[in-house]
Amino acid sequence: MLKAMSPGVVDFLFRRLVAGESAEDVHWHREGTALSAQPPGAELARRLAETDLEALTPTELFHYVRAAQRLSAWAESLRQDAVGRYCDGGGVQDAL
Repeated sequence: MLKAMSPGVVDFLFRRLVAGESAEDVHWHREGTALSAQPPGAELARRLAETDLEALTPTELFHYVRAAQRLSAWAESLRQDAVGRYCDGGGVQDAL
């Protein structure tokens, strides 16, 4: 099933094609650790929070979403570990 692309995506791809460039923004990958390679943690959270979503290309937005998913999964695992410790009695006695 084919999905329609937004006008912004079509415009981006057309400008890249006319310029004879790849549809992927290779300059973004040269600016440091790519979001796709940034390990989950405080630095990734900071980078995501400081990113201007309106300035991202479609490829960058894709990597942003994937990085946000990794960060969310990491935070959920921290929460589950803490709940497990609490339920095993580690936090119950301290709470009383």
